[in-house]
Amino acid sequence: MRISDVVRSVPPSGIRRFFDLANQLPEAISLGVGEPDFVTPWHIREACIHALETGHTSYTTNQGLPELRHEIAKAFCRDYSVDYDPDDEILVTTGVSEGIDLVVRSILNRGDEVIIAEPCYVSYKPTVLFAGGSPVTVATDLKNDFRVTADQIKEKITEKTRAIMINYPNNPTGATMGKKDLEEIADVAIDYDLLIISDEIYDKLTYDGKHISFSSLNGMKENTIVFNGFSKSHAMTGLRIGYALGNSEIIGAMTKIHQYTMLCSPITSQMAAIDALRNGDVEMEKMVREYDRRRHLIISGLNKIGLDCFWGKGAFYVFPSIVGTGMTSGEFAERLLLEKGVAVVPGDVFGDSGAGFLRCSYAASRDDIKEALLRMEEFLASMKRVVQYNVA
Repeated sequence: MRISDVVRSVPPSGIRRFFDLANQLPEAISLGVGEPDFVTPWHIREACIHALETGHTSYTTNQGLPELRHEIAKAFCRDYSVDYDPDDEILVTTGVSEGIDLVVRSILNRGDEVIIAEPCYVSYKPTVLFAGGSPVTVATDLKNDFRVTADQIKEKITEKTRAIMINYPNNPTGATMGKKDLEEIADVAIDYDLLIISDEIYDKLTYDGKHISFSSLNGMKENTIVFNGFSKSHAMTGLRIGYALGNSEIIGAMTKIHQYTMLCSPITSQMAAIDALRNGDVEMEKMVREYDRRRHLIISGLNKIGLDCFWGKGAFYVFPSIVGTGMTSGEFAERLLLEKGVAVVPGDVFGDSGAGFLRCSYAASRDDIKEALLRMEEFLASMKRVVQYNVA
């Protein structure tokens, strides 16, 4: 066999399966893929055009343009009062996904374990496996608004544990973490000398309260690698630009892998990111306000039609329960798509604790959300009629 056992054992992305199915149905409404429906703001696109017109088409340094790293450091200090050295503690990556891959390859030896709060983004566990590590999952649940606790993490720690991976606001649930929750997890990390891998790509999409970056907690800057980027906050998904902040030793190791495998992030995207940091707040805040309006619309609508949904406070996802329908998440999602043309993602794609739920993205227009809710209500009504007919 020419394919490695590890690669063979990892299934294709469940998100992409439903995205591809939806693309085959011209009238389908997609609440599936987590991509802003906004076009990248014009001033950011103009920065891309200007970069090309002025001949900026070369490689950059492996760590990314110094100008961009300085802007990232300045913005992070402004937002979270944590200082990072742009020369040694920041790496510009080709999206957060590449950054996660780099950090686990930098810190893991074969068999080392990473504790991952679940439901989680689909790439976390495969990335750990590809690095030769072992993902150890911690199930969160609706009773605690899908927040992972320090006690849950502590129960999973072994002599092989090297890191704790968390994501908040969370994809797929929309859950956020409070300061007390984070501080208790930080205490566990310090007690057991563990690294925190903190994916904070949705930090700007926090609707109630203010996001708290993990590295801003007392004593955690040296023990945390923070990941962020521009895909969600500035509608720049296709430009593939992210960054990592952390201690110089780990950032240096990540840069070493990056320079051999990726070399550098695209210079056009880096120059666009500079403009986003300098001039993008007004457009970003408009998008966030609109997401919040959609959040209220979709959560209220789902609860009204009988799909119980907790009030997630971040990202642009909701996670309604379909347990009462008697179907699995996969069955519900597939039938909803084929019969009513609404694409959602089964919750168990994001881990076993997501079974019985759906991920619905509200990165879609309000008109599309309203129409999707109507179709979902019709779907649920048709199921009830079938049940009543069979009983009769």
